Amino acid sequence: MDYHFFKESPFKTLISFHKLIETLEEIASTNVDYRSNYAKALLEEIEPFPEFRTGIEDFNLIHNNETLIKYLLADLFPTALTNNEIKAVTIPFQNFTFNYTERFKKILHNAGATFDMAIRDFDGNQFYIMNCILILNTFYNQHFDFNKPLFYDIPDANGIMKHYRILYNADFMEIIPTDKAIKLTPDDIDLLMDNYDNIDLWKEKFPNKSWILKGFGIVSLFDASIESAISNLKSNLLKSETEQADNNQNFETIFRSIFKISDLKIGLIIYNEEDEKFIKPPYDDKKIGSFILNDMPEVDCKNALFGCSLENILEQNKPFVISNVKKFATTPGNEKLGEHFLRLNIQSCILAPVIKNDKLLGIIELVSAKPRELNSVNVNNLDLILPYLVDTLERYKNDMQHQIEAIIQREYTTIHPSIYWKFRREAQKYFQTNNPNKDYIFKEIAFKEVYPLYGQIDIKGSSEHRNETVKEDLRKQLKTLLEIFESLKSNTNLVLLEQRKFELQSFFTELNSPLKADTEQQIQRYIETEIHPILNNSKMDNECQILVENYFKKLDEKTGMFYHSRKKFDNAMSIINKKLASILDKKQVEAQNIFPHYYERFKTDGVEHNLYIGASIAPTKVFDSMYLHNLRLWQLQTLCEMELEHHLLKSSLPYELDVTSLILVFSSPITIRFRMDEKRFDVDGTYNARYEVVKKRIDKANIKGTKERITQKEKITIVYSHNQEETEYLNYIKFLQFKKILEPTIEQFEVEELQGVSGLRAIRVKVINYNKEQITENYSYQDLLDELN
Repeated sequence: MDYHFFKESPFKTLISFHKLIETLEEIASTNVDYRSNYAKALLEEIEPFPEFRTGIEDFNLIHNNETLIKYLLADLFPTALTNNEIKAVTIPFQNFTFNYTERFKKILHNAGATFDMAIRDFDGNQFYIMNCILILNTFYNQHFDFNKPLFYDIPDANGIMKHYRILYNADFMEIIPTDKAIKLTPDDIDLLMDNYDNIDLWKEKFPNKSWILKGFGIVSLFDASIESAISNLKSNLLKSETEQADNNQNFETIFRSIFKISDLKIGLIIYNEEDEKFIKPPYDDKKIGSFILNDMPEVDCKNALFGCSLENILEQNKPFVISNVKKFATTPGNEKLGEHFLRLNIQSCILAPVIKNDKLLGIIELVSAKPRELNSVNVNNLDLILPYLVDTLERYKNDMQHQIEAIIQREYTTIHPSIYWKFRREAQKYFQTNNPNKDYIFKEIAFKEVYPLYGQIDIKGSSEHRNETVKEDLRKQLKTLLEIFESLKSNTNLVLLEQRKFELQSFFTELNSPLKADTEQQIQRYIETEIHPILNNSKMDNECQILVENYFKKLDEKTGMFYHSRKKFDNAMSIINKKLASILDKKQVEAQNIFPHYYERFKTDGVEHNLYIGASIAPTKVFDSMYLHNLRLWQLQTLCEMELEHHLLKSSLPYELDVTSLILVFSSPITIRFRMDEKRFDVDGTYNARYEVVKKRIDKANIKGTKERITQKEKITIVYSHNQEETEYLNYIKFLQFKKILEPTIEQFEVEELQGVSGLRAIRVKVINYNKEQITENYSYQDLLDELN
């Protein structure tokens, strides 16, 4: 095992047995013969080695005289306990040990020859400061409390890591200042107390090798995987909220035992990252409160109460320590927070962040009515506690989040992320103020002054295609049944058989006419009730039996009917909808970077979408009309990409289908309101309803004075009302024509009058179907302006 010494130390270390030798000299002068003779003999043995008394600097002297040193230390290392105790001589905090007990030797042997024993999470800076604290406590009679346990992690013979707690006995050590030692004032000591992490300051006050550490220490180890206080803390944190309320005093007792502060109190605040606020847990008076918030339910992180004092917590995620609140309050900028604590009789405190995966979950508050009780030294004791608090606080936040989600799901619906904040705020109010004896009236959620964008890609003639596939399947099924009945030779009543053949032929002939709403259901019901019983109960020859078996194999399991043509059509519809919806959803995530906006889309016979953008959607951001123009250009580009994707997809579809695209432009801001009874958003007000009327009727409209639909395959139709909308979209179109996305020809026409709506106009332009790379590149409104200029 190699020995790795820390290079810098406030001590010059001299291993010396002088205190032990002095004790032996006293024993040698007594009248107890066996003790006196033993001491005299031992003193005679060590006489050739004056370094044993003056101090050993060459450690080879120790290795060369192991047996002699063992005899010298026999009273401290009894032979009877050597197989029980894990003990050795050491220099405190250094990785140098000798004179092991037999049990210690066995542990090191099992760890293997390559094992390097080092203190866990203990670096050179900690080593230096710990030695300085040893000087402060011993020479300056201070009471710096550093309770952070030190551990050796040592694997056993099976490779299982064992954790041993380290205890030091420094009774045989002496601390002596040299000429280089600096005499400290009370102010120096206070400064050190408040600056545990400032290694340069400690080295300034305790220069390298400015003190002498003379003597030896004894290290004792014991297996301490779970210590009593931590075990109690874990048990308390695992209890239900009700049990924690009843045992809050026990919870504080655990903290007091760790920090050794009799009046220690604890508090907690939760960090709401979404709103950048600290909020009080919704606990009653019996549970943990907050000293920062006191009677306030929440406070903004940028509130003047905090000022720059909590910069460590909010930005650096480090504990904030005030060892003397009265002194802290006299510093400019700290007055409000200091006076706030003084009003609560808090004289020292620690505000420590609880962090999981680099995210702040909350702040644990430790306070005392005595100054200097809590300081930058004993703040390190939190390392014992925080791992358990992290899991507990994360579990609490998750539970609260689940309850809020449950409220939203129950009272509202699944909400788009851009507007989730408003629903969450209402649910938060319920969660914090809910009184079980009083009904809470949930407010309707509304967003005022938002600009709507509507677009759709519709599968052209989907109803006609669907009807044709229904008729095709029915014809095939009826024809198959007629063939079976022609070959059916059985004891079946011939008159009944002829009657059923006549009825099947009548249905077959009826399919030559336009399909009525209930034709499919009539034929299906007839076949199931009149035809299938005959096929299942008639006796027939082998040839006919094979025809019947093949017929039943062709039936769809769910409908009991032929489903071949309709299946191709439905699969083609599904493929188109899935592909186009995936493009829209993917592009929409990118569009949120333009400006947060509400988005919803629906799959019907195609894909349609609604967008709403405005200041009320994202009140923390500054809204500008530039964002609306950007989103409109984005929408037009996205429909171009969806059109092209369909063109590339069409040839591989099981059933060839064309699509048409439509954009509705509406420049007047509207209000949308969440309908509590219907669990969905809808426009609000009579005037705004005009927008919904146009949406529902426009896709089936014709060009004014003709029978031609305003939408055509592979073309995008833009419907608008005002001249400025026309100018805006013509600019978009010309820009995309320049980028080889749209074809040069532009059609413009009036839209026929719809019920209650007139004066609509439209632009129609075709998408170039060979330039996918150019279409998938996103252009912004600024790109357009740059091009125009």
